[in-house]
Amino acid sequence: MAAPSAVIEIDGLVTRFGQAVIHEDLDLSVERGEVFAIVGGSGTGKSVLLREIVGLMRPAEGRVRVLGHDVARLDPGAARHLRRRWGMLFQDGALFSSLTVGENIDLPLKEHTDIDPATRRRLAQLKLGLVGLPADTVDKYPAELSGGMRKRAGLARALALDPELLFLDEPTAGLDPIAANGVDELVRSLRRALGLTVVMVTHDLDSLHAISDRIGVLVDKRIRVGTIASLIQDDHPWIRDYFRGPRGRAAAGGGGKVGGGGEG
Repeated sequence: MAAPSAVIEIDGLVTRFGQAVIHEDLDLSVERGEVFAIVGGSGTGKSVLLREIVGLMRPAEGRVRVLGHDVARLDPGAARHLRRRWGMLFQDGALFSSLTVGENIDLPLKEHTDIDPATRRRLAQLKLGLVGLPADTVDKYPAELSGGMRKRAGLARALALDPELLFLDEPTAGLDPIAANGVDELVRSLRRALGLTVVMVTHDLDSLHAISDRIGVLVDKRIRVGTIASLIQDDHPWIRDYFRGPRGRAAAGGGGKVGGGGEG
């Protein structure tokens, strides 16, 4: 039974690709206002689960409710209205390379509102300021930005419609340790300032320690949910190796980003 404050409720979810079963009888609830992280080994369907939650994929069985609505049963108009209430940052930022950053942020505003172009441009600049980017970024193209800046620009687009829910797919992937720490701090401050509920897929142990309230671990086709303190005590082999292995111990010790690298 989901908690009364749950904004995401998943019951009996089954995911199949051909004969392969990725998720089986998976249940999950995410509470309003929390940062909920999803982790798991390769092939456990982390990003797939995120896409099923936002309606980009349909599970073979089970029910997914977001903000009180069954996402698989909505008519196009209702689905469009519900999508206004969340934002999503894809792993690579998913900015359109042929558009400026401002034009990228403008896309959801143009699709879902009747705001005039001049006001939309000012809103794009405001969103860029919210994620720590200068106002002149609005006229730059994604190729002119560093990896960390592209993540922030993608986050500005995800926040364009003032969502209640924010979905993040590997928000620190490919970033150097300094840029990754910056993204963690940004997500934490945005959650606090805007009252967001955040659901993120990540492999980054430092992010888990820095910003997550609860963690869902995908193992054996289901999900085990707990805090870091409780999951460290779990004797499942993958969970034990993940949280109690060398990288897990380094993250728990506050030693900074482990295994960083990539573009800042």
